[in-house]
Amino acid sequence: MPTSVVDASALAALTFAEPAAAQVVAQLGDDDLVAPTLLWHEMANVCLTKMRIHPSERERLLAALHMAARLDLHVVDVDHAAAIELAEATGLTAYDAAYLWLARHLGAPLVTLDRKLAAAWRFGLSSTG
Repeated sequence: MPTSVVDASALAALTFAEPAAAQVVAQLGDDDLVAPTLLWHEMANVCLTKMRIHPSERERLLAALHMAARLDLHVVDVDHAAAIELAEATGLTAYDAAYLWLARHLGAPLVTLDRKLAAAWRFGLSSTG
């Protein structure tokens, strides 16, 4: 089965029923999902941010995060030195570069709603292919 690397922006859209969720679903299809280990730290931070903005939604947001954690999503370690090099070359954060490194390492599509990260991934594909 094909594999896609999913970042926190895309998974958050699905988890918290954001408007871009349908776009993410279309991109993911039935692919196996892979992400760097930092994904769940980012997802927890997204949940916390949403809880602070919408305190009355606390229980719903926590339940959504709990359900997302049940997804069949494989988290893997990345080569941090290589991710730092990508971050330097692309202007991305080290966090975003971890997703980019993983997608390149696996030769897999990167599903993200982050424009800068998506642009770096597309540029990398066109410059290597």
